[in-house]
Amino acid sequence: MNRRDLFPTPFAADTLKSPEGIAELRRSIEAERTRDANGVQISNVGGWHSNTNMIDWGGEAARALAYKAMTMADELTIDSKSPHATRYGWVPEMWANVSVAGNANQYHYHPGSFWSAVAYIDDGYEGDDDPALGGELQLLDPRMPMVRMTAPDLRLADSEGAQMANEVSLRPSSGQIVIFPSWLQHAVRPFHGKGTRISIAINLIAALKKPH
Repeated sequence: MNRRDLFPTPFAADTLKSPEGIAELRRSIEAERTRDANGVQISNVGGWHSNTNMIDWGGEAARALAYKAMTMADELTIDSKSPHATRYGWVPEMWANVSVAGNANQYHYHPGSFWSAVAYIDDGYEGDDDPALGGELQLLDPRMPMVRMTAPDLRLADSEGAQMANEVSLRPSSGQIVIFPSWLQHAVRPFHGKGTRISIAINLIAALKKPH
């Protein structure tokens, strides 16, 4: 038989190129954490979650990071009515997360946004590649749990005959940035590294550009 895999979910990763920019982002986050030690509680289990106004208090480095995420989004998106000159731009929303041993993030998604990105300023592993340290980014198959409702022990077979996973686990690294659709449910497994993990989350909201 002929097989096609339909409706793939895009996920992309890149590397931040400016050590100076990464250092400036760290300083801005440390300053904001000193100013607002309590932060907010959203999907985080422990740890510190800033307000979502980092695009304002994060300085030029935060705006450069948002631009990086928007550039990645542009490469992954097509305006169907104007494919060669998109009519859409992106409105960024940004916040920081600081995690230590035992912290995690529950499964969640970002309604109202089109793309979501995460940049890892410090993975917190301190060079230790022990998988027991956890802290992986978890991505949930968007078809779940419907694909198992009638026969929970059956699995779909992939193009190589192996069973498809219902979760994808990705171990982040310092300086990495990833982007995925905002409707894709994601979580962070409990982190057990000896260091402090610092990450920045970005939502990109699609908006029609104002006419010139």
